[in-house]
Amino acid sequence: MFRISRLTDYGIVVMAHLAECRDDESHNARRLAEDTQLPAPVVSKILKSLTRAGLLISQRGSKGGYSLARTPDEIPVVEMITALEGPVGITECTIQPGACAQESNCQVRDPWQRINGAVHAALEKITLADLAKPIEPAGPFIPLVGMDGGKKDLSASNAKALE
Repeated sequence: MFRISRLTDYGIVVMAHLAECRDDESHNARRLAEDTQLPAPVVSKILKSLTRAGLLISQRGSKGGYSLARTPDEIPVVEMITALEGPVGITECTIQPGACAQESNCQVRDPWQRINGAVHAALEKITLADLAKPIEPAGPFIPLVGMDGGKKDLSASNAKALE
């Protein structure tokens, strides 16, 4: 299963919060932890990693704190994941050639590399601005009872398809 770590998930939450703030003000680690309801030590660790990667700017002093280094629409998700996790890779050989003893005779190495390329390209197209946008509801919940008596959740858009 392809999964990002909890730390990366929290890092993206912090970045999305900064993107939503829409101000030029710096935000300190304690305040970001309170606003996102995440543990302060974890937020501090995340902020340091994101600053080292050039995604955040850190300012010292009484009015110091953290702010985005670029606008939210200029920060792709793949950069945030890479800053917190390392390179995006489905398998070891897609991250680092030579990591697997079976690499030279592996029949699925090339397909995995194509899949990894597609995942990487998709993550490059999604930006922090996309993540920070409020989600529009798909429509009202419409419970339907199927022939087997089980309820099914259909939004208004899916309900149209049944007409």
